[in-house]
Amino acid sequence: MNERQRFAKLLRVCSKNLLLDQGLQVHTAALKMGYGFDVMINNDLIDMYGKCGRGEMARKVFDGMLQRNVVSWTSLMCGYLNLGDAKSSLMLLCSMGRSMVKPNEFTFSTNFKACGFLGVPENGVQIHGLCCKTGFEWFHVVGNSMIDMYSKCGRIDAAAQVFDKMRERSLITWNAMIAGYAVRHTGNKSLVLFKEMQTQGILADEFTYTSTLKACAGIGELWAGRQIHGFLISTGYRLSQQTIVSGSLIDLYAKCGCLVDAQNVFDLVEKKSVISWTTLVVGYAQGGNLSKAMESYRALRKSDIPVDGFVLSSVMAVFADFALLEQGKQMHAYMKKVPFGLDISVSNSVMDMYLKCGLIEDADKAFNEMPKRNVISWTVMITGYGKHGFGKEAINIFENMQLENLAPDEVTYLAVLSSCSHSGLIDESKKYFSKLCNDPTIKPNVEHYACKVDLLGRLGRLKEARDLIKNMPVKPNVGIWQTLLSACKVHGDLEMGREVGEVLLKMDGVSAVNYVMMSSIYANAGFWKESEHVRKSVKVKGLKKSGGQSWVDIDKTIHFFYNGDERHPLTPRIHKKLKEIEKRLKEEVHYAYEVRFSLHDVEEESREESLRVHSEKLAIGLVLVHDEGIEKDERRLVRIFKNLRVCGDCHEFIKGLSKISKKVFLVRDANRFHKFENCECSCRDYW
Repeated sequence: MNERQRFAKLLRVCSKNLLLDQGLQVHTAALKMGYGFDVMINNDLIDMYGKCGRGEMARKVFDGMLQRNVVSWTSLMCGYLNLGDAKSSLMLLCSMGRSMVKPNEFTFSTNFKACGFLGVPENGVQIHGLCCKTGFEWFHVVGNSMIDMYSKCGRIDAAAQVFDKMRERSLITWNAMIAGYAVRHTGNKSLVLFKEMQTQGILADEFTYTSTLKACAGIGELWAGRQIHGFLISTGYRLSQQTIVSGSLIDLYAKCGCLVDAQNVFDLVEKKSVISWTTLVVGYAQGGNLSKAMESYRALRKSDIPVDGFVLSSVMAVFADFALLEQGKQMHAYMKKVPFGLDISVSNSVMDMYLKCGLIEDADKAFNEMPKRNVISWTVMITGYGKHGFGKEAINIFENMQLENLAPDEVTYLAVLSSCSHSGLIDESKKYFSKLCNDPTIKPNVEHYACKVDLLGRLGRLKEARDLIKNMPVKPNVGIWQTLLSACKVHGDLEMGREVGEVLLKMDGVSAVNYVMMSSIYANAGFWKESEHVRKSVKVKGLKKSGGQSWVDIDKTIHFFYNGDERHPLTPRIHKKLKEIEKRLKEEVHYAYEVRFSLHDVEEESREESLRVHSEKLAIGLVLVHDEGIEKDERRLVRIFKNLRVCGDCHEFIKGLSKISKKVFLVRDANRFHKFENCECSCRDYW
């Protein structure tokens, strides 16, 4: 081995092991020995600096080269991609095209990865065309990269076409396609490929199992996931040491609500990853077991596993969803002390938490303190203001975002259109919907049209809303028809309600919400036989409504209530207090139970006698019982949270209570915030 080869070998060792300091020493020695313009040495230097995160040094070496070959260009492209600078990587391909150096299969593979990183399929299509012209389309490494690129860019059909045309498929090829289907929520196709792969005698690896289990989790295919789990055990697969596969199993069981199985797999793992910990915490929270979620989080904090931005954001999201303000504040204080606390994703989760807890001023403060904001930051603020009924303020945030030269995405447009809908801003809604339609980078989807339908429905323009659904360029889904049916119910339009109901039941005959809304429309119109017939259909089909759950924070303790819940030790006093309040409401604000409210929709309890034990009333009753004999500011704010929409009767009840109690009630339901003060609600009685 000569001296030149020794330098090259040393640089490759430094590159592989990320030894930057040693690499710098080798670079200095190579220059002294006269290898400053050696193409091979310089290529190895570019590779070493790129992998060690010193992109500027890699570029300096590249620019100083008198001659460059395809390895030079490709190494620098890889370096930029390693630094997350996919745009610079793609720009190099353009510059390379103007030189005399032609790309090879690794050049194309690198640039397909860059396109996938950016999520820009148009560039990938152009490079694909160049591959076809130059014959590199049939190279195995290129085909694998194309599948991955198209999958990440949302062009799963194009990825499948590449997969089908490939002459030879390696394990990497199968893994790329299975992963692509899993990410795109077409997990059933992932499972089909997994079976086909086995029939062809190709042995799966941890990446195959991980993607397949992810596919099972995405489509709720618990049985298939259990089969894979059983197969892994029977073949002696060491799940205790395979943290990636075991993490996917934990995720599957957690998402399918099998928390005992998730915990068992978690306990089995010897070296627990931070992702597994977070999956378990979020799984318990989403399963309604908040105490176990917090117990798992505290255990994570006590472990020696470093907490990163992903964990902080995920746990803060739990606090936001359950409106755990005190825990959220403690987490916010902790975030300020750790390195990852300044991540944009973490700051976004802090804002979201304050907004979902009803503290707009704190969210504003967190937003203004951010050193850097992205599109998600602005979108979170727009959404939060919209859900509080501050439509014009949400629009101002949207306009300010564009002044910062940040282009809105489809979610941002959805947030501003939803804000217009919540506040009844019809002219503004038309303006921004038109702007969306004229944006060449975004296509309106059914959710954007649903915002327009919702707003037209609020204003009673039902025929206009129906015509919009029938003539829009995207296929209507169940949700947009439900939006119109809800408007028919509010405005008592029986004729159109029947028409929309028939469409809905043909599209989705297994969702109880459609039947109960139809029953409500019939009941409100006095068609009791039809109403009862629809309700009987729900029982015959065995359909179940979602259970209402409300919670309230009193003296840093969270109290949960279900509809008709009698588990709380103060239940007798709560019922007594509610009866006293009802008597006062009837006398002072003429409140009365109404049957039509008891039939409001799937999110509400169905019988008149159950109205008093609605979960939000029980939570409010506990607050009133707690306040007995305690000197408190009568105008103090009481925060109540519910997992479903607040029903009509409870809405009227809380309005009246805000007057006779002189308290302000802030109720967050599944749709928006309601601020009750002096017998008025911020939603203006349309929610």
